[in-house]
Amino acid sequence: MGLREALFKDGRALLEKLYNEPGLGVPDDTGRPGEKCHPQRAKTVQTLFGPLTLRRDYFYLPGTGAGRAPLDQALGLIHSFSPALVRLAARAAAKEGYESASGDLLAQAGVRLEGRQIQRLVNLVAPGVAAQLETGPDTSPAPIPIMYVEVDGTGVPMVAEELAGRAGKQADGSAKTREAKLGAVFTQTKTDEAGLPVRDHASTTYAGSFEPAADFGLRIRAEARRRGLGRAARLVFIGDGAAWIWELARVNFPAAILILDLYHALERLHELCAGLYGKDSPGAARMAQSWTAMLKNDQIGEMLVLARQRLADLELPPDDPLAKQIAYFENHQDKMRYKTYRNQGLFYGSGVVEGGCKSVIGQRLKESGMFWTEAGATSVLNLRLALKSNRWDECWNRLHDSDHLKIRLAA
Repeated sequence: MGLREALFKDGRALLEKLYNEPGLGVPDDTGRPGEKCHPQRAKTVQTLFGPLTLRRDYFYLPGTGAGRAPLDQALGLIHSFSPALVRLAARAAAKEGYESASGDLLAQAGVRLEGRQIQRLVNLVAPGVAAQLETGPDTSPAPIPIMYVEVDGTGVPMVAEELAGRAGKQADGSAKTREAKLGAVFTQTKTDEAGLPVRDHASTTYAGSFEPAADFGLRIRAEARRRGLGRAARLVFIGDGAAWIWELARVNFPAAILILDLYHALERLHELCAGLYGKDSPGAARMAQSWTAMLKNDQIGEMLVLARQRLADLELPPDDPLAKQIAYFENHQDKMRYKTYRNQGLFYGSGVVEGGCKSVIGQRLKESGMFWTEAGATSVLNLRLALKSNRWDECWNRLHDSDHLKIRLAA
């Protein structure tokens, strides 16, 4: 640790000497019409090696309050922090709470930043990362046999001001959370020895936001197009029974094979059997087993005939909740051809996006005692999307690798 501190001290001295070198070529380091120059104006900058002092030209327009420091711009400084330090702090904050991130930065990198400082930096840089997530190209020319899109939503706890006037699932009808929508895109090129589908390694990327469903639909479609939707021989869309998900699929992925997640279907099936034959009764268990086999064997039509017959035997009114349960299967039966999907070697479960709701959103935004503003949660979510999509380095490298962020030394 002592050696590291000594090396950091030397690093600070080298950087300070380099950036204060008279022969340093800084783009646009001359006055513009009307500007005045404050030469050698000092600024303390926090870097990976600790604080150092820059002495650089500062140009300003008298009477306007507007000013600029070309060296600051060339180095890509974010307020008084180097981009490499911000990148490291943002990664720590993407993984855990701000105070924990502060402690880990100190322990692992010898960098001392308070949690509140890290939070401010995250809110400053997250929009730039989000922009890179949307625009990054997929340059592979290879054809894609099967592309999957899965969509789901999960509640994120919010501060009271964010929930004012919103209906929710609390006993009094109020809301405690805001729904974050998440989409997963991944590919498949093969099946295993048993004919079961195999997800391509490291092929999953995510898109997420707190937007309304219509806006989020455009976002996940853009991600699918970025991933090479036009090169996909087949597109499969998997979701649960939420109406907004299927409307999103209808509008944005009209050519997709639509599949209702098997496990959601089975959950509904067991609820239906419990209602028709009595909760925890032998009859309900027997019918659940029989109807599950029928559902998995593309015999949903026969199952619906039996369910309707049982409903008629009970002489229940047409608007009974059990009738609505049966209608759910009737409305989605074209998405429940599970034997066909299995024979075609396709996935028919939404486990990828459900796991994403836990790993991308839940592990960071739903920890005990956390309450968010939408802006704060969105900033962290965008960092998590880059991290969990294996695009962290790509996004940050592109964000800080442009001509105006480069300097040169005179020969």
